Amino acid sequence: TSIILGTTMVTTSHHWLMTWVGLEINMLAILPMISKPKTTRSTEATTKYFLTQAVASIMLLMASTTNAWQTGTWSITQIDNVYSSTIMTLALATKMGAAPFHFWLPEVLQGTSMTTAMIISSWQKIAPTTLMYMISNNTKTPTLILVGVLSILVGGLGGINQTQMRKMMAYSSISNTGWTIMMMAISPNIAVFNMLMYIIMIIPTFMMMSSTSTKTLQNISTMWTTSPMLTYLMTLLMLSTSSLPPLTGFMPKLVMLNELIKQELLILATTTALMSLINLLFYMRIAYLSAMLTSPTTSTSTTKWRHQTKQPNMTTTLIPTALLSLLAIPAIPN
Repeated sequence: TSIILGTTMVTTSHHWLMTWVGLEINMLAILPMISKPKTTRSTEATTKYFLTQAVASIMLLMASTTNAWQTGTWSITQIDNVYSSTIMTLALATKMGAAPFHFWLPEVLQGTSMTTAMIISSWQKIAPTTLMYMISNNTKTPTLILVGVLSILVGGLGGINQTQMRKMMAYSSISNTGWTIMMMAISPNIAVFNMLMYIIMIIPTFMMMSSTSTKTLQNISTMWTTSPMLTYLMTLLMLSTSSLPPLTGFMPKLVMLNELIKQELLILATTTALMSLINLLFYMRIAYLSAMLTSPTTSTSTTKWRHQTKQPNMTTTLIPTALLSLLAIPAIPN
């Protein structure tokens, strides 16, 4: 309830102080959720999350206060001071987990449960994205493009070497955040659309990993023992997230590259398109492991036991989001 309250406060307020309060409520509410698995790893993840988010909040407060001194207004859309708007952009990039402030995200996701990782990758991105959308008229385009391109590069290169699924999803999230931040400088509406589509695609992915207890690439190859249907769905979702046509993930990339070419930013469009191919590499690896390999042992092997655990029924959320993640391409905006 507090997480929803915090995000709602941020998205509906027009005063910087109320926005800051909303972000603080949001942060304090998710800390117990991150530390729920009682391990040293989750405690470490909670501490890292708290410290980075607190620093970002301080930067946000400093930028808004400086702007109020300079311009006499606390309105979010009127952040006219150039230093304030740059510090604010960096603070929001830290909150979203964009490079070069991305170091906390893989560690935090790895240290907590799948469900909490899903919330951090999806819901927690809404508030900073909304704020960046609101200040997009006053931000410096080179700053946004630099942070964006760096995030796409870091997200691709960081994910290649991972074997842990949550860390791979974290780098995938960093890469997508890069696309969103870069588009904020060129077309904020398309940037929000991209973030929305990513959230729709990431939710069923985490749900499937949670329901089949898939934590590493090795688990992926034996996922078929738990549920063959989810294995196929996982393959398609990975291909969709990697932006291959005719799946949904291709839609935001097409719209974004189209906009970049319209604005005659051909070098930027080519660079980002080539860098997103690095991401394709590790998505294809997951797709390959889940679809084309079976465990090279007999049926008496120690693959996952097919016991019925008391898991919450995720079907109501999983089915519609998975369908949207695969088949929404006809709904592409003009």
